[in-house]
Amino acid sequence: MATVLTILAEGFEEIEAFAPVDLLRRAGVEVTVATLAENRHATGRSGITAHGDVALSAVQDQWFDLVFLPGGAGVKHLRADARVSALVRRHHAEGRWLAAICAAPVILHDCGLLGGRRYTAHPSVADELPEILHGERVVTDGNITTSRGAGTASDFGLHLAALLTSPAKANEVGKAICF
Repeated sequence: MATVLTILAEGFEEIEAFAPVDLLRRAGVEVTVATLAENRHATGRSGITAHGDVALSAVQDQWFDLVFLPGGAGVKHLRADARVSALVRRHHAEGRWLAAICAAPVILHDCGLLGGRRYTAHPSVADELPEILHGERVVTDGNITTSRGAGTASDFGLHLAALLTSPAKANEVGKAICF
């Protein structure tokens, strides 16, 4: 079974986190939701407080098939936490999957991973990421998958499910939710 680590920080975008996590779990992927906070709580941009499975400190040295970074205002906290960049770099060096949506691709950029790659992100970070593919909802280049924002979260989640399980399984999940 494929494994995913999703990292939540205060201000995360709920749709961008919860839709992919839900779709991946429906596809049979083992998703661990970690928070930066030791109390395992993170409150999203719309005031929904999530209770993570673990604090990041408990899993930061573990391996996952994919590390997923949701967007929203919480990206500033993810960027500021050295554990996040270290985990992203370590997983990338091993050729494991990385996924980021909305503003979160800036973290991949900070880690030096977007140069020469095709990617997309939310238009709000276009000044930092001038090579954004604005017409693309989800882009995979090598072991990195990016997506635009809340409106593309289901596309993104099903795409990740196809990468980690199979296109047939992702299609099955999509049909079950009337996608």
